[in-house]
Amino acid sequence: MKEEVVVITGASSGIGRALACEFAARGYKLAVAARRIDLLEKIREDLAPAQILVQRTDVSREDECRQLIMAAAERFGRIDILVNNAGISMRALFEDVDLDVLRKLMDVNFWGTVYCTRYALPWLLQTKGSVVGIISIAGYIGLPGRTGYAASKFAIRGFLDTLRIENMKKGLHVLVAAPGFTASEVRKTALTASGAPQGETPRNEAKMMSAEQCARRIVHAVQKRKRQLILTFAEGKLSVFLSKFFPGLIDRLAFNHMAKEPDSPFK
Repeated sequence: MKEEVVVITGASSGIGRALACEFAARGYKLAVAARRIDLLEKIREDLAPAQILVQRTDVSREDECRQLIMAAAERFGRIDILVNNAGISMRALFEDVDLDVLRKLMDVNFWGTVYCTRYALPWLLQTKGSVVGIISIAGYIGLPGRTGYAASKFAIRGFLDTLRIENMKKGLHVLVAAPGFTASEVRKTALTASGAPQGETPRNEAKMMSAEQCARRIVHAVQKRKRQLILTFAEGKLSVFLSKFFPGLIDRLAFNHMAKEPDSPFK
C-alpha cells in the first residue's frame, strides 16, 4: 500500500483536501493539484512526513493537466489512482445565465476530468489502477437553477461508464462517486448568472455530511473497487431509485426542495 500513488485534483479544500488527508493516513503517496498553491503547500506541511507532490493546476487547461500527470509519474514512477475531484457549481435560471458560465462549468468539471484521465490512463493501465470521478446527485437528477452543473455531472458519468466498458478486459477500475449535499466551499464559489461567485452558501452547511465522512466512504469504495457510490439516503440513494420509476414525482420534489433556498432564482 505504501508504494501506491494517488493524484487528486481540486485538493485545496473541501472533499479534495479531506481525500488527501484520508489517503495519506492510509499510507499512500500523493500528488495534489489545485489553482491555490498556498493551500496545497499547507496540506503538504500538515501531512508531513507523507510523500506529497504539490502541483498548481487549472484543470480547464489541457497542458496543465498533462504537466500534472507527468510530474506525478516522474516523481513517483507510477500512478495507481486518479481522483477527478476539481469542480465548480452555479446558481441561476438558464434563461438568465450568461452562456460563458455553462462553458466554464463544462471546461472545469467535464473537460478537466477528460484531460487528466487521458494522460493518466497509460499509467493506470500499467498498475491496473483506479479512475475516480466525483460527481453529484445532480449527475442523476436534474437540479433546477443548476443546468450547467447538472449537465457537466451527467457528462462525467457517461464518460466514465463508457471508459469502464472499453477497459473491462484490461483491469482498469472506474468508480463514479456521487456525494449528496456535503459541507464544502462549492456553494460559496458557485457562479451566478453573470459569472460572479455567489459568495455565501444558501444552505445550512452544518446539517450536511462532512467532507471527512465523505472522503472515508470514497476511499473505502476505491479500495473495494466498487463501480458506483451514492452517498446519503433521502437526498441520494432514495432519490436516484425513485427517479427510475417515478420521474415526474422526483421532478416536483427537486423543484420544491431547491425553491426553498433563500433568494432562490425560481419559485
